[in-house]
Amino acid sequence: MEKLLKGIVEFREKDYYEHEELFHTLGKEQNPHTLFIGCSDSRIVPNLITKTLPGELFMIRNIANIVPLYREADEFLATTSAIEYAIQVLNVDNIIVCGHSNCGGCASLYLDEDAFLKIPHTNKWLDLARPIKAKVEQQLIGRNIAAREWLTEQINIVEQMKHLLSYPFIKSKYKNKEITIYGWYYIIETGEIFNYNIEKGFFEQVEV
Repeated sequence: MEKLLKGIVEFREKDYYEHEELFHTLGKEQNPHTLFIGCSDSRIVPNLITKTLPGELFMIRNIANIVPLYREADEFLATTSAIEYAIQVLNVDNIIVCGHSNCGGCASLYLDEDAFLKIPHTNKWLDLARPIKAKVEQQLIGRNIAAREWLTEQINIVEQMKHLLSYPFIKSKYKNKEITIYGWYYIIETGEIFNYNIEKGFFEQVEV
């Protein structure tokens, strides 16, 4: 905790003053251009890997960067409501679904039920991603764990991109080319990001 407290002071004395004008503007409103849907994993820092400033990304983070299929507002739906707000109120131009290497949520799809005895809410949440396991097993030849991990993480990204189109207001904007949807696969140990090419059906390394 001491490290966090020192960080607060350093932010106020250094980083804040470097962008003081920006923070004054953000104090009145936000106008993000991109909805970033990523994993809750502590190793993923969206502003760091995209070199963006506060106010540019509207972020949603959850285990395994999952996008629930659209449904009516009959429950408390955190991820769904945040997506709705980003599109309908903030009018973002882009949506990024960002998965990553060594994803614990994706790996958990292959665990036995006993592994979830202490985390029943996590188990329930991962029900949203369990159909991906069957898709992976259909494509995977052999029992290479590393290949299974890589394939699960990438198929998960593609499936969540498809889930976004179950939202009527996203589907309409996407059809009219008013919004763009990206799928990113971030390799933690190398810093590389691969973008899913919808037309070609595979991930390509992001290059300028």
